[in-house]
Amino acid sequence: MSKKTKRKKRLTALLPAGAIILGFLFVLSQLSPVELQGSAREVVVNIPREATAGQVGDILKQKDVIKSPFFFRLYARYRGLDGAIKAGEYRIPNSHSVPRVLSELVDGRLAVQTVTIPEGFTTEQVADLLAEKGVVDRDRFISVLAGDSFGYSFMDQIPSGSDRLEGYLFPDTYQFTRGSGERAIIDKMLGRFEKEMVDLDYAEKAARVGLTLRHAVTVASMIEREAKFDQERPLISGVIFNRLKLSMPLQIDATVQYALHNHKEKIYYRDLEVDSPYNTYRVNGLPPGPIALPGRASLLAAVNPANSDYLYYVVKPDGTHAFASSLAEHDLNREKYQ
Repeated sequence: MSKKTKRKKRLTALLPAGAIILGFLFVLSQLSPVELQGSAREVVVNIPREATAGQVGDILKQKDVIKSPFFFRLYARYRGLDGAIKAGEYRIPNSHSVPRVLSELVDGRLAVQTVTIPEGFTTEQVADLLAEKGVVDRDRFISVLAGDSFGYSFMDQIPSGSDRLEGYLFPDTYQFTRGSGERAIIDKMLGRFEKEMVDLDYAEKAARVGLTLRHAVTVASMIEREAKFDQERPLISGVIFNRLKLSMPLQIDATVQYALHNHKEKIYYRDLEVDSPYNTYRVNGLPPGPIALPGRASLLAAVNPANSDYLYYVVKPDGTHAFASSLAEHDLNREKYQ
């Protein structure tokens, strides 16, 4: 056999091996991340219920998370996981390889939305915010607030009604899983409120100043809406307690705003005539329940009122308040600051 013939035979033998290596490298390239240098980002991907691996592959390709739907489906089938992908909304970096993406979809690590619920919001404002973030359906959220049962001990004091959970959704920064449902989100916020009550031994603190837990939360909600600065919260709490002791109407503008379902900056005399049990200009004593979501500082102020003889306060241009013990002094403050 000539040297030329031997060389040809060796080349012929090497061709299949070379083809296998090239094919293997091609498959690896199709399973590798799509990220190009400097273009790493997270992509939100919604996987519908009962989607096939092929359909999932098409969705991921459309979102530029993978390179090839065919090789995604092929790899899922090879791993025996083509029927194990969980529905939901995911936040997937385009720096993930196909095996990593598949692992996340099978494990069900759903996308998380971080939302800050501000202190002083009402439940309606919370509903608006969460709906705007795409976390809840607003109408369903309001419906669950009004009607669903939750197994927390503090709820024994809460009467039925559409606004029954006002004040009990604790304001904080939360991580909500999209698609987890309105009830689960409300339950998480109520659970956070209960933890706060336990940590503060709040029912006991409220009892020491002659309040039930619900009454204390109601006082705290008014403080939250009236005070901008923490150092003034106990003073405003003291005014509320002093007026209650003297059977004076509380005359708190924030309760009128709540009765009007309108958080207007300025309250007019005609607004003070609104016929509502929340209108503390017309009804003596505490309103029927909280008017907003109080934070920790206001909750503590409600059960630790400042010891003073103040009965009045008026807001200054800088957001602080001028306090007064008599109506004459209060009228002077009003002339000066309003």
